Amino acid sequence: MTEKVRESSLFIDDITEELDRVIIGQKQMISRLIIGLLSDGHVLLEGVPGLAKTLTISSLAKAINTGFQRIQFTPDLLPADLVGTLIFNQRTGEFTVKKGPVFSNIILADEINRSPAKVQSALLEAMQERQVTIGERTFPLDDPFLVLATQNPVEQEGTYPLPEAQVDRFMMKIKIDYPSESEEMEIMRRMARTTKKETPKAVVHPQTILEARNTINEIYIDKKVEQYIVNIVMATRSSAKYGIKKIQGLVEYGASPRGTINLNLAARAHAFIQHRAYVTPEDVRAVAYDILRHRIVLTYEAEAEEIQTEDIIESILSHIQVP
Repeated sequence: MTEKVRESSLFIDDITEELDRVIIGQKQMISRLIIGLLSDGHVLLEGVPGLAKTLTISSLAKAINTGFQRIQFTPDLLPADLVGTLIFNQRTGEFTVKKGPVFSNIILADEINRSPAKVQSALLEAMQERQVTIGERTFPLDDPFLVLATQNPVEQEGTYPLPEAQVDRFMMKIKIDYPSESEEMEIMRRMARTTKKETPKAVVHPQTILEARNTINEIYIDKKVEQYIVNIVMATRSSAKYGIKKIQGLVEYGASPRGTINLNLAARAHAFIQHRAYVTPEDVRAVAYDILRHRIVLTYEAEAEEIQTEDIIESILSHIQVP
């Protein structure tokens, strides 16, 4: 199994090497996007404009040679603009289906929180059921199908908070920070040109991704590590049971069972990226923040004290015994 994982994960190095030619820094964002791709999980990226979120996602689609659609979410966007609609043909007297941009492999939902809830909810069926209903007909979506959404921080002008039901359907929420000083220097030197910028080449076939997902399902995860995952998620719901007094009264709602499932899947994918055939507690801890940060709802008291969900997760990880 170790040899099988080592051979089937070699393409990860090809993808990261190709993206490194285009993207400067943002190593964590790239690795988390690959984990989402391998785990068949949607990813939400949050950060101020200009941090290469859109460029990274479009570059990833080119590197794996798959279908890509960029949808710019605006306040006047309609659900039909997303999934498609029925068009009446006067000549035949029949309705024909016009499919929307959601019928692709990788969907970049750019600035998703600039559209009202009705439009955001139009993605729900596609994200969860991998299908779209137009009129009376239901159409399955191609595999792989992945929604990679970007959003601006909610404090910015003209943003609508995402509904909790939709946020929970994202496997991970990644917070993108500013580059370091050395990375900023390299960005300036490479990008401050009027000539055409370098674009990534296709280095992986989509079938390779689907085969890798089957291999990830076989990666070994010990019962103690499984219990560790359950303990972490349960602690977000009942901190008193685990003796974490520091966060008592600060969490309104804990992570849903999707958090447990996705923590397991992401830990396996993280081990796969490291070319390992087994999951360690370090794999779980590495992805815990991205899996749980959007699944914990804080109380008013926590918000008044300016406590972040990352503080809650840090307290839980420091208290739950590592196997």
